[in-house]
Amino acid sequence: MFRSFFIYLSKANWARKIVTHWRIMRRVATRFVAGDVLSDAIRAIQDLNHKGINASLDLLGENTTTPDEARNIVQEIIDVLQTIDKTGVRANVSVKLSQLGMNLDSTLCAENLTTILECAKQFGNFIRIDMEDSTVTQKTLDLLYQMHEKGFTNVGIVIQSYLYRSDQDISQIINNMIPVRLCKGAYKEPSTVAYPRKRDVDIAYDRLASTLLHGSLTHGAPEASENGKIPPLSCLATHDIRRIDFAKDKVHKINLPKRSLEFQMLYGIRRDLQERLALEGYPVRVYVPYGTQWYPYYMRRLGERPANAWFILTSYFKN
Repeated sequence: MFRSFFIYLSKANWARKIVTHWRIMRRVATRFVAGDVLSDAIRAIQDLNHKGINASLDLLGENTTTPDEARNIVQEIIDVLQTIDKTGVRANVSVKLSQLGMNLDSTLCAENLTTILECAKQFGNFIRIDMEDSTVTQKTLDLLYQMHEKGFTNVGIVIQSYLYRSDQDISQIINNMIPVRLCKGAYKEPSTVAYPRKRDVDIAYDRLASTLLHGSLTHGAPEASENGKIPPLSCLATHDIRRIDFAKDKVHKINLPKRSLEFQMLYGIRRDLQERLALEGYPVRVYVPYGTQWYPYYMRRLGERPANAWFILTSYFKN
């Protein structure tokens, strides 16, 4: 119920209007969002890089409503790729297909994604396609395979362990040697498509992580690049220490190099764990969001853990 409430708020325009004009909420949101403009995010990434941590840079925003809005997003992402190259930060880029017009016109979205991938290829960089809710899972995967068939090897995907279909999806993706970021899932889904119990989601996560790691071993997948741009085949996005320990143990048992696995985490969450894993020799990447369209992302982060909401509440009463 707690999570459902915040996911509802993330989609409610009336709540967005209230929260985005509430100064304390905007200030506290900086725990999870690097800033409003690209230069804010670059400074955050430079700090992470100094600690041995790479980044995935994300321009916040989803569900564009016009083709021009989607094309403007494309130009902003091209600016991001150019800035990464110019500054030399160790970062790649995440995109949402609903930013690029997926809900408007599939052809437009494909054209926009192609433009971004071509630019990323020019700079030797990598694009991760974020997964959104289950209503667009198949459309997202279809476009991923379309780009792969065009010869783009600098593109990866996110798979969510709470979806029943993910076992089959991951097997197919691994066979195509496409890098995967495995996460638990941040959207409220019906029990007809997703595991409703946390325990089952965790079990599925470990099972899928094992499939990924064995896939890296079987296919001789490349390790993480030294420049922090190209990830390995297996990327595990979690702050759950049990899931992390399971993966580390699996890597040891099947004798995979540490650089065959990348741990990914969210900006502002478990900084201590991020730094510890990096010191242990594992590639670590932090998802660094920025932009003025922070509200939906912020609400989903609050809904994931009661501790996040408690942090907001205590910050309010301290001011």
